[in-house]
Amino acid sequence: MNALMGEKLSIVTPKAQTTRHRIMGILNGDDYQIVYSDTPGVLDPKYKLQEGMMKSVSTALSDADLILLVIDLADTKPIHEATLQKIQKMNVPVFVVLNKFDVAGVEGSNIGFKEWEEKLPNAKIFPVSALEKIYTKELLTEILSVLPLSPPYFPKDELSDRTMRFFVSEIIREKIFMLYDREIPYSTEVKIEEYKEEEDIVRISALILTERESQKRILIGHQGKMLKRVGTLARKEMENFIGKKVFLQTFVKVEDNWRNDLSRLKNFGYWE
Repeated sequence: MNALMGEKLSIVTPKAQTTRHRIMGILNGDDYQIVYSDTPGVLDPKYKLQEGMMKSVSTALSDADLILLVIDLADTKPIHEATLQKIQKMNVPVFVVLNKFDVAGVEGSNIGFKEWEEKLPNAKIFPVSALEKIYTKELLTEILSVLPLSPPYFPKDELSDRTMRFFVSEIIREKIFMLYDREIPYSTEVKIEEYKEEEDIVRISALILTERESQKRILIGHQGKMLKRVGTLARKEMENFIGKKVFLQTFVKVEDNWRNDLSRLKNFGYWE
């Protein structure tokens, strides 16, 4: 979605399950409006958080006029079978987007092309590189060719249905995914306690929740160095995104088993 939008709205890291929320990206042209709905990757849920993530995937599929099934050519894991079966039965156009063409090359893309021709024979298949913007313009042209005629759903100046508080929390979460290994990124959530916009600066206070004291110690690091590094990287990206100076404070708090606590998950926007 980021490549097609020309804006970074969804966070991206090499780790699986980076995306947790359904994020809308609104692309406006002179005579069109495309509403992209970026969803979490599909999986079999192990706890309530992931159940909420998969609910958002189901909702997105039921709302779609077009499905873009993005496949990582460098990933050898099989697709989630239940989701594939659901897509096979749907009566909307399906585009299989084979990403990382720049890594897989022609040979790897041809292998992926043949595989998906068999799995989804009625789908159109597009090798692309989101990173290098290879064939993304051609993909956009094909998307426009199949979308139904409709009045715009959103004003022309809107980029997303999400708030600035949401995007800055996601920036912090992205840096946690980048800097920490094992269970740390998956056990954390970011809550923006304060977002105060002044004339020349935005003041942000962020609370990072994790499940255990041992994880809290790792997040903070020796003499607070790891948490400071998270804050520095996040602040720089926030300033580019917002277009203003940012003063960012980060704190870490233990919230035991928050990933299975329905009331907390509703508060974080994972369950309606």
